[in-house]
Amino acid sequence: MIDWTRVEELRAEVGEDAFDEVLDLFLEEVDEVMNRLREAPDSDCLPADLHFVRGSALNLGLKEFCTICQGLEHRLARGEPVDLGALLDCYGESKSLLIGSAKAGTKVA
Repeated sequence: MIDWTRVEELRAEVGEDAFDEVLDLFLEEVDEVMNRLREAPDSDCLPADLHFVRGSALNLGLKEFCTICQGLEHRLARGEPVDLGALLDCYGESKSLLIGSAKAGTKVA
């Protein structure tokens, strides 16, 4: 679900304190979009929203989330309907794992 190697690389690159700030900023920005997608998705903004959250999540190693986003983006590009349920579920699980990791200061297996 999460590329823990990427998480640890980012943690090493920016330092522990800065990593916590990066994680907080990520969660703040992505939570806003994910809440909008959960409550009132706008079909006109959906491609841009998916692209934004995928790019943000890629930096933190959320590989399963990114894969789901990419699949949804491709479906939209082909004019096919999309279901955001799996994306929303995956984000919730990934977020819990990341928060647990940040609190523990280590990766969660």
